[in-house]
Order: sequence, then structure tokens, then C-alpha cells
Amino acid sequence: MTEPNPLKAAVAGDERAYAELVEPYRGPLHAHCYRMLGSVHDAEDAVQEALVRAWRSLPSFEGRSSLRSWLYTIATNVCLRTIERRPGRVLPIDYGPPADPHRPLGEPLTDSTWIEPYPDERLALADRPAGPEARYEQRESVELAFIAALQHLPARQRAVLILRDVLGFSGAEVATALRTTPASVYSALQRAHRAVDRRLSEPSQQATLSSLGDARLREIVDRYVRAWERNDVGAIVAMLTDGATIAMPPTPTWYRGRDAVAAFLRTRPLGGGLRWRLTPTRASGQLAARADLWDPAAGGFRIHHTTVLTLHGELIDQIDTFLEPWALTLDAPESDACRRDRMP
Repeated sequence: MTEPNPLKAAVAGDERAYAELVEPYRGPLHAHCYRMLGSVHDAEDAVQEALVRAWRSLPSFEGRSSLRSWLYTIATNVCLRTIERRPGRVLPIDYGPPADPHRPLGEPLTDSTWIEPYPDERLALADRPAGPEARYEQRESVELAFIAALQHLPARQRAVLILRDVLGFSGAEVATALRTTPASVYSALQRAHRAVDRRLSEPSQQATLSSLGDARLREIVDRYVRAWERNDVGAIVAMLTDGATIAMPPTPTWYRGRDAVAAFLRTRPLGGGLRWRLTPTRASGQLAARADLWDPAAGGFRIHHTTVLTLHGELIDQIDTFLEPWALTLDAPESDACRRDRMP
């Protein structure tokens, strides 16, 4: 007896066969939609919509392209329609100028304003070999700087760069996905390269992390964790570059320079006798730490924020503190109440 063909079964209306057929693509599609949209939860919605659309359109799938290419085409176009309906996401450093650390924090803005970090546990689901034309490795393509650079591109340029340089689709495949010509694809790709290269520094975080090695990276993040738990501003400042920044989305406020960062830390999170517990982790392919804050009323710790660290050599050049802890969970928030934590 021959093995059943899951594609034929799915085309014939077998929902279980369809679920099994697309399951290996769910993680990679989620990472793709995240790159397009800059949001973990927008990406989840986009993947769900794309898979529903694919299920409804499956009888028309004639096999002229691969199933992978067909699914990415649907997901990309879902993302393009999503982008039309809302403004692009940014990091605070791209939203406005640095603030005075002696002034109050700005009011939090809507959560649709900000880029969210990408949980590395999801990245593991998407860490599949790309096509031969890929220019960026999978972890490099979710670094905060790369995602921020992508969000500044026009939507179709963004799609072209991701499909071609991250996923490795051919120019002809990208042209088919976007209903355009290969010549238009390569023209858009050249413009996207120029725009992204202007915004990205060298080396990438992946290159920096690789050059330092696992032992040195553990030492750096452990040192940061111990300093924060001791409320030791001086120890943290000693780890920073001269032009280091700290940002705290969803507030638009951010600070630049070691003195400004030190002043902020002393007057806010590390200056009030607060009790912290930090756990090293990874997010967006970078060093990160989850911070829990002691809640006297509850008699225990509660998650408060997740910090993503960007290194320049062995020093920290950027501290992005995401005050919405649900952004690094695999499940969407159950209610607005679970994301009300704010920097004290």
C-alpha cells in the first residue's frame, strides 16, 4: 500500500491533513510576518489569516510553484494589506530626540507604535535553511536594528528584501508573489539595500556575539544582572559605551550618554530601594534579561520588563527595556490588565 498524499487529501477537504501539511511552515511564516510587521502579535494574526486564506484557496493550488512559495505569497500579501491599515512601528530612538533624565517620563503611547522583540523560543521554530540566494542569516534578520531598518522601507521594498535576502527566493519567485516583473524586483531590491545599509552598523550583533564567544557573553550578561539586582548604577555605567542609549517602550522617552543613563537609573528604577530579580535570556537573537519586581502586596515577584542588550564589542551600546512583558510570551495577552506594568 502507498502512503496517503497529504496534499491531495487536503485539497479534497480533509482539515486534519491540511493542518499536518502546513504545520512545518507555521513557525517560519510567523518569523516572516514579524519581519514585515515588527510585532509578534500582529504576526500571529497575519499567520492565522494567511492559513485560513490558503485553506479556502487550496482547491486552486495547481502545483506550478512549491507549497512553500505559495504560502509565503499569501502571507506576504496579508502583511501588505495590514501595513496599509496602520502606521509603521519604530523604536523610541527613531520616534523623537533624547530626553532630559531630570524631567518626567513621557506618557505611554499605544502599543501599536512600537517594535516588539522576538522571542528566541519562536525563532527556534523558524530556524530552517533559507534558499541559496539568502543574504542574511535567520537570527540576524530578527535583530532589533534590522527590524527597525525594515520598518522604514516602503512596504513592497520591505517585502522584496525579506523574500529575496532573508528567505532566498529567486527574483522570478518574488516577482510572481508580488505580481510584478523581475526587473522591478531587482530595482526595488537595490533601493532597499541602500536604505537598510545606511541604518545598519557593522558588524551585526550576530557577528559581535560570535566573536566574543559563549563564555564571555555569559560573563557580560551575568555582570549586568548582578549589578541591576544590587541597584548598582556605577557597575552598569561601567559596562556602557560613551554614547549608550536606554529606551523604555511603550513610553517614548529615551536617553543618550553614560551620564544621562546614570541619572535616569539613579532617580527611577535603581534609586528607590526596589527589589529586582533578573534572569538571563535571549530575544531577537540578542542578549537579554527578564526582570521581575518584588510586589510587597502580593508577597512575591511579578514580571516587570524584558531588556534586550545591543553590544559594541564587549560594551553595551543600547538598552531596550520593553515594559510590556507579554511581548515575549508565546500566547497573546488575555486582557489589557496584564500589560499595565510601568517603570517605577
